[in-house]
Order: sequence, then structure tokens, then C-alpha cells
Amino acid sequence: MIERRALVRHKTFFKGRIYFNNRLSSMDCIVRDATANGGRLEISDSVTLPNAFEIYLPNKDEYFHAKVEWRKGGSLGVSWTTEQFPKQKHEPGSSEHAIVDRLAKLEHQVAVLQRRLDALQEA
Repeated sequence: MIERRALVRHKTFFKGRIYFNNRLSSMDCIVRDATANGGRLEISDSVTLPNAFEIYLPNKDEYFHAKVEWRKGGSLGVSWTTEQFPKQKHEPGSSEHAIVDRLAKLEHQVAVLQRRLDALQEA
């Protein structure tokens, strides 16, 4: 088989986070092979990703612009640019926990308001 890569590919097994849809959507991925300019990602094959997205690599604490070069089932070959995003304070799970906490508080407030409304309608 002819090697078409300009850089040596290193086997990896680390977690990544893909952001797309103007950062309104995200999903986890596994980076299986990596070079300085791209890699092979494993994703859920039930999710349709756009051809360009952002990827966060927690082990490097860096964000990259990624472009899909090929797709095969749940694997993607991507190239990424070394253009850095502004450093963001990212603690894994912190934003998800904050959203879950806020949702629980809002659901509680809705339940309290619904009980008040029901009491007013009975009166």
C-alpha cells in the first residue's frame, strides 16, 4: 500500500470533543491516529457531522478547526489547522453540570408556579 501522508501517523487513544452548528451541538469522539495536521476520529455513525467543525483535545488543552477528508462508517479522516482558538477555561463536565443544575432549578420553579396557578384557579 502506498503511504500518501506527508507526516508520520501516531497511534493514539484519547478523547476529543467535536463542536458544530455554531457550537450549539457537540459530541464526543476518540482520536485513534494523529499527526500534527490531522487524524482519524471514531464517532457514532448515527450522527451526521458537517464537513467542517471545531475539535477540542483535552490532553493538549487546544481547539482546532477540522475539515473532513474522508468518511467510512464511524471513522472520519480529518485535517486540522494549527490556528488556535482563544484559550477557554474548560473543565470536563463543568458546563454540563451547570446546565443540569440550572434545568433542575427551572423545573422546580415551574412546578411551584403551576401549583400556585392551580390554587388560584380553584379559588
